[in-house]
Amino acid sequence: MTDATLIKLKDGNLMPQLGLGVWKATPDEAASAVRKALEVGYRSIDTASAYKNEEGVGKALAEASLPRSDLFITTKLWNDAQKQPRQALEASLEKLRLDYLDLYLMHWPVPEQDCYVEAWQGMIALQQEGLIKSIGVCNFNIEHLQRLIDETGVAPVINQIELHPLLQQRQLHAWNATHNIQTESWSPLAQGGEGVFDRPEIRSLAEKYGKTSAQIVIRWHLDSGLVVIPKSITPSRIQENFDVWDFRLDKEELASIAKLDSSKRLGPDPSTFSG
Repeated sequence: MTDATLIKLKDGNLMPQLGLGVWKATPDEAASAVRKALEVGYRSIDTASAYKNEEGVGKALAEASLPRSDLFITTKLWNDAQKQPRQALEASLEKLRLDYLDLYLMHWPVPEQDCYVEAWQGMIALQQEGLIKSIGVCNFNIEHLQRLIDETGVAPVINQIELHPLLQQRQLHAWNATHNIQTESWSPLAQGGEGVFDRPEIRSLAEKYGKTSAQIVIRWHLDSGLVVIPKSITPSRIQENFDVWDFRLDKEELASIAKLDSSKRLGPDPSTFSG
């Protein structure tokens, strides 16, 4: 086992701060990636029904000899299933070959559909039944989060958002923190690091610490208090992305990366995305 950090969520559950994402992986690729990740030391795996690879993740989990209690498995409720969260969850659990989820996330608010409060109420009920340990959301802006809290009295424990050096979302990150909502970064390497890895601020830190640019960026997420789930299906990169526990960035170094923020969104805008 590694020195991987655990984050305590507001509901008291513990979550690994660094996990593996499997977005865009085929079922076979996801199975191979998860096998390698578990071998390396990852214990947190992030998938989604929309990724169409839950079966592959489930196959790798079933083959693993690790106790279920050592694993932290996340999947997500897709937009067209917001009125049927129970059926969606049951389908995901079957594909993942699991009896419960550690974390279930609503994938997008889809405000034009206006079902996300209803979906959240359903997720609360499923958590109360023990089918989910923790519930959270993805891609929610402040107004969406506030409405959930106002209308249900239950805040998400996590808000997973697009966050990388080019899009640092400081206002949303700070709002989440004020409300004890953990921020989790998707696309943490800015989808392959274009425009990030070659920046002198990143390259100089990579040289100083004897690390790759990707490892520097992952460490920036960790030292910023973020949960981070870099995606890779390449065994060497899966291992490399986890080899970040033997150094830390200081305040000045974190500040130098903060200057890279250009509000460059690579994914959809949560205010308008409907899937």
